[in-house]
Amino acid sequence: MAMALRTIGRRTSFLRRGFSSLSEATKAPTDGKLINLFSAINQALHIALDTDPRSYVFGEDVRFGGVFRCTTGLADKFGRNRVFNTPLCEQGIVGFAIGLAAMGNRAIAEIQFADYIYPAFDQIVNEAAKFRYRSGNEFNCGGLTVRTPYGAVGHGGHYHSQSPESFFCHVPGLKVVIPRSPFQAKGLLLSCIRDPNPVVFFEPKWLYRLAVEEVPQDDYMLPLSEAEVIRQGTDITLVGWGAQLSVLEQACEEAAKEGISCELIDLRTLIPWDKETVEASVRKTGKLLVSHEAPLTGGFGAEISASIAERCFLRLEAPVARICGLDTPFPLVYEQFYMPTKNKILDAIKATVKY
Repeated sequence: MAMALRTIGRRTSFLRRGFSSLSEATKAPTDGKLINLFSAINQALHIALDTDPRSYVFGEDVRFGGVFRCTTGLADKFGRNRVFNTPLCEQGIVGFAIGLAAMGNRAIAEIQFADYIYPAFDQIVNEAAKFRYRSGNEFNCGGLTVRTPYGAVGHGGHYHSQSPESFFCHVPGLKVVIPRSPFQAKGLLLSCIRDPNPVVFFEPKWLYRLAVEEVPQDDYMLPLSEAEVIRQGTDITLVGWGAQLSVLEQACEEAAKEGISCELIDLRTLIPWDKETVEASVRKTGKLLVSHEAPLTGGFGAEISASIAERCFLRLEAPVARICGLDTPFPLVYEQFYMPTKNKILDAIKATVKY
């Protein structure tokens, strides 16, 4: 894993520039400093533990900082009773977290890689999501937040590269949130921890060290279920989330060189997602492209496409385009062919605009 962390930057060094986390309408406070995404996560966890004595952080290897160092220093500051390791058992981690949250605590559980969240699927889907409903709101586990790194990393292969967000988007009772940058990660994670509903918070591990921007040192929260228009445009709407936003932004810049004006939207919260913002944009541009790393079939892009087709049918000037991962297990040496790259997106933008 140490080798993995040393080589993570080989594929995407462009992200070392200041990635545009904020729209023109939203500016970060001026008391910030430049940090990367895993440091922003670490700050959020520090604040959560410091401001609420009912908060606990736990998972595999979190006491010494975790595989990606997101929990570094937490055990030293807050003690091993509040920041602790668990057995290598995802079902047990989430089951324990549900019980802890049901007793009125803030349970912040880490699943080391999203690829290994599946053993906990029953606990998340059949227990956490339904806890409030099965008891008629007499009991709930709304204090539960499940953190997990997802997505491509350049060399992760089948079992360290998956994007399983769509599995959980089919489950009423959960919220699913994915940040695109350090500023977003800190504010959204604090909102998830304090939200009265169980949340699955996917962290783009590709960006843990590569995405760097100014982040306020203080406590702040960003709204859930509110998409952000991070680039205004008139010819086509592009929608994405997480690490894919940086790829979409590059495609927008290339398209602009050919006279195509792209509007770029970061969904941020997938469930419940902000249909109104996307709809308003598509009504303006008449065209939509959705992109994500997960495989095409059954990906959340299909839900967005269907919803916009229902809401904007008479305003659409071209079929909705989806540029996603391939319908294969995530490859190792062929990752570059699997990924929804800038060039694939640019080709789809031009084809859709010229339809």
